[in-house]
Amino acid sequence: MSERITPPFTEASARQMVQNAEDIWNARVAKVVPGDYTEDTKWRYKDVFVEGRDGILPFLLERWPIQQDYRLKKEMWAFFGNRISVRFISEWRHRDTGQWYRSFGNEHWEIAADGLMSVQDISSNDMEITESERTL
Repeated sequence: MSERITPPFTEASARQMVQNAEDIWNARVAKVVPGDYTEDTKWRYKDVFVEGRDGILPFLLERWPIQQDYRLKKEMWAFFGNRISVRFISEWRHRDTGQWYRSFGNEHWEIAADGLMSVQDISSNDMEITESERTL
């Protein structure tokens, strides 16, 4: 395991933080994800609010099985001090219907001094696509 990236961020360390987050999400190992967040982390994902590290795993275990053939790309938008903003796009197929979706949006992160994420605020939209329209 490599050393945790801590704020204040440089452009290089902020970009690496974004890449690490993309890699973890694409790996889809839900039990690994909570370890990157503070005990009292606060999440907003669309209309879902998660408070505390203990809420992350149940959220992922409910959501991720629905999103089959998932692929995500994150791009750093901005950074300053202990905050990073990201825009993202993901594509996935709904487990029950087979319908393909493209999700896109913005994330705003606040990182604690120890490098754990304390706030993750995500605004996202889902758009139906055909399999042939996939780009990821």
